[in-house]
Amino acid sequence: MSNIIIFAILAAVFYYVFKSYSKYERYSKEAFKEFSLTKESLQRSELGLFVALAAKVAKADGKVDALEAELISHMLDDVSSIFPEPQKTKDILKEIFNEEKNRSDNIEHLAHALAHATKRSASMQEQFMQFLIQLAFADGEVTQSEEDILATIAEAMSFDPQRYHAIFDRFEAMMHNIKPQNSLEDAYKLLGVSESDDMETIKKAYRKLVRKYHPDIIKSQGKSAEYIEEATKKTQEINAAYEMIKKARG
Repeated sequence: MSNIIIFAILAAVFYYVFKSYSKYERYSKEAFKEFSLTKESLQRSELGLFVALAAKVAKADGKVDALEAELISHMLDDVSSIFPEPQKTKDILKEIFNEEKNRSDNIEHLAHALAHATKRSASMQEQFMQFLIQLAFADGEVTQSEEDILATIAEAMSFDPQRYHAIFDRFEAMMHNIKPQNSLEDAYKLLGVSESDDMETIKKAYRKLVRKYHPDIIKSQGKSAEYIEEATKKTQEINAAYEMIKKARG
């Protein structure tokens, strides 16, 4: 299976991750007003450590493809939005991501640091671990290298093995329940385009729909699980349709 469900995965998980942030005053914009924004300070922060570990998982199978790169960019937008200088923050976090995706010698160190930084919040640790597991499933299956990295991170964080496997099994089941588009005609209809449109037009329509159904992190706080589930399913359909059209056009 191709990575048609990655946006749905990210949309759902970042809602839950940032919903947990809203419970902590230090994650408010007001709390970050005096934050000394440097690469070093972000690298040491919980969010910087999180981004670094996400880079390890994203590159575990040897590459971060174009779609993943676009989605990571949206993720960095969401993370950066709680800082007083969002664009500068995103640029630094992107630099951290790009550096860390090519390293494999410091996974345990980063995981230990994240565990220490979040030691007072088991729920926050679970949100981070949940994201990493979901990210590994982005292309529909978890490779051995991805599974090894996840296991290393979980062990270094002293994450509950039962919770780890419960989350893993839940998303494995989710992958099995994804249904492809019935026909190419349905795919064009879902994206609101016609067979005569060029790929650039179709890509713009696809991105517009993805942005529409990708829950805004701040506005999604407090929304029901049903709301997020519906947005996730819709995004899956959008991605499946776009992938079908791309494949049909070679």
